[in-house]
Amino acid sequence: MLIREATADDWPRIWPFWHRIVAAGETYAWDPGTSEEEARVLWMNPAKRVYVVEDDSGAVVASAYLAPNYGGPAARIANAGFMVDPDRGGRGYGRALAGHLLTEARAAGYRGMVFNAVVETNPAVTLWTSLGFAVLGTVPDAFDHPRHGPVGLHIMYRAL
Repeated sequence: MLIREATADDWPRIWPFWHRIVAAGETYAWDPGTSEEEARVLWMNPAKRVYVVEDDSGAVVASAYLAPNYGGPAARIANAGFMVDPDRGGRGYGRALAGHLLTEARAAGYRGMVFNAVVETNPAVTLWTSLGFAVLGTVPDAFDHPRHGPVGLHIMYRAL
């Protein structure tokens, strides 16, 4: 597996799983109808450092971004978003990418990382807690899950 910074040429390889994950409406608080152009702006924004994971065949199987969560005097708290191709889940790509981003965030001078809206039914909650993230609070019934109905959104944090 290779983890590297993404280039603009990677977007066509990220978009299919990005679209599939967001359109499912189960794990991201983004509009399931987000167009490809809107998605590219959200994910590949120049203010973000974007990474991809390639498997041994060179296929892009996951992506993540790293960016400041706040501005000004609070700009040393990072935010990140992660997506693993659902067909490639359970193979350690998400954990490896998370470890890489935590290292990159620390090297960039961030003091902590926060996730603003982790759907409480998202299986990634287990990954984040195993990596030292804590649930600071939960906004109850904030997310309309297509299978579970209204569920909470966790705010999760880890010091770096």
